[in-house]
Amino acid sequence: MTLGILFVVIGLTAVLWAEWAGPTRPGSSLVLACAWGGKVLASTGFMVAALLPGLPTGTYGAAVVAALVLSFAGDLLLVPKGAKRAFLAGLVAFLLGHVAYAVAFTALGLPMGPTALAFGIIAGPAIVVGRYFVSRASAQMKAPVVAYIVVISAMVALASGATWRTGDPLLLLAAGLFYASDVFVARQRFVGPDFLNRAVGLPLYYAAQLIFALTLDSFAR
Repeated sequence: MTLGILFVVIGLTAVLWAEWAGPTRPGSSLVLACAWGGKVLASTGFMVAALLPGLPTGTYGAAVVAALVLSFAGDLLLVPKGAKRAFLAGLVAFLLGHVAYAVAFTALGLPMGPTALAFGIIAGPAIVVGRYFVSRASAQMKAPVVAYIVVISAMVALASGATWRTGDPLLLLAAGLFYASDVFVARQRFVGPDFLNRAVGLPLYYAAQLIFALTLDSFAR
């Protein structure tokens, strides 16, 4: 786990520097190298954290590893600036990653009452967030944005149920951090470029993935 965290910290530092320096150094090979290399290193970090201690077992382990792989792919697809097809492909990768996490939570067993209550609670924020970003999305992106919000909201609700069942708050914490990081990704894409989106959203995202990797020790090894 320590090596994975180190990779994430070094890679994330490089990516954030590239995001900060990019607007003032357009076309810089150093900025480009930090953006790509840093993202690869940071995302490799959560894969190392998940797999170096040993291969996970069971449905939970397989689903979490699948989610991490899909997140890794999504990370690389979101690096290019202004590439609509790459962004959409990255959106699909992350969408499937959230689905994989939802499968993992379901595999732990979900109490019906608390899970239903969680769905009811998360519906309010989902509607508010959905209206905010859908109104700013292009016509071709409105449906994908709605689908994405539905899936990530369901993932958080299922994480709540799994937390209730297992008593492990890390499940809900990781899901909540992932949800919050997605909000900043959407803000960057549909509201406007802002270093704050990266400075807050990326640490939240990598913290979420590292925590998901950590839960493998409890539920899949």
